[in-house]
Amino acid sequence: MEYQKILDTIKAETLNKTSTGKVATYIPELAKIDPNKLGMHLYCINSGHYGFGDENERFSIQSISKVFSLTLAMSVLNDELFDRVDVEPSGDPFNSLIQLEYEHGIPRNPLINAGALVIADVLVSILENPKQKFLEFIHKITGNTSITINPKVFESEKKYSYRNASLLNLMKSFGNIKNDIETILDLYIYQCSVEMSCKELATAFMIYANSGKTLSDDVQIISSRKVKRINAIMQTCGFYDEAGEFSFRVGLPGKSGVGGGIAAIHPGYYAVTAWSPPLNPKGNSELGMYALERLTTLTGFSIF
Repeated sequence: MEYQKILDTIKAETLNKTSTGKVATYIPELAKIDPNKLGMHLYCINSGHYGFGDENERFSIQSISKVFSLTLAMSVLNDELFDRVDVEPSGDPFNSLIQLEYEHGIPRNPLINAGALVIADVLVSILENPKQKFLEFIHKITGNTSITINPKVFESEKKYSYRNASLLNLMKSFGNIKNDIETILDLYIYQCSVEMSCKELATAFMIYANSGKTLSDDVQIISSRKVKRINAIMQTCGFYDEAGEFSFRVGLPGKSGVGGGIAAIHPGYYAVTAWSPPLNPKGNSELGMYALERLTTLTGFSIF
């Protein structure tokens, strides 16, 4: 497969496409990002790295981090984890309170905010110094110890975390939150504030394409059985109330973040990431979704 030629075609198409998306503003620091940034990177199991544009510039991964925190929790716990968070698509916005109230404090899945906050609560319970352990996990799956958080994004997001705090309080009222709310929020915002480039994210996501193993040194990070489950959750829940649209248009398991990033995988073939800050009304990168749709169209295959 001539991946670089395909990516060059996607680059030309996206540069000529007018974006109607808007950069996220509810986290003030994210509103400062240049909306014209555009990068894409593909890491192929058999032939290495391909990319274009701002592929090496780091950005706030935001909710893409939920896949990593879920992986970290699942590497320690088994099915008892899913007594506290379900694995069903939500069909609602990522920060919705309504469904959570109706379903007695059990989040629909680990990739909406409520579910990721439960996972953060779990990590606070089972890990000593969970922020450090989370960052060490990222270093392990990327082989890059220079990756860290953006402190300005961390402080900006923490200052405006009222809705996430309300999600935690609601779940605590149902007995589904065990630790101090501020401690959980601190970990959750910390993981969302991690900055990575498209290339670094594609490298991190290789474990989901490669049966739970890093490609560079063949280390088994998590079992292939659990990777299958994480990929299934990404496929059905990774794009909130646009998960069906992403499956329909792109046909890959993946996860988006309001920083404008999208990471996706084709099991056994590659991990791919795209970054374009303007978001569509559902909170997903408009040009990122387009770029990934064009990738599976031009290559002629997806998981379906």
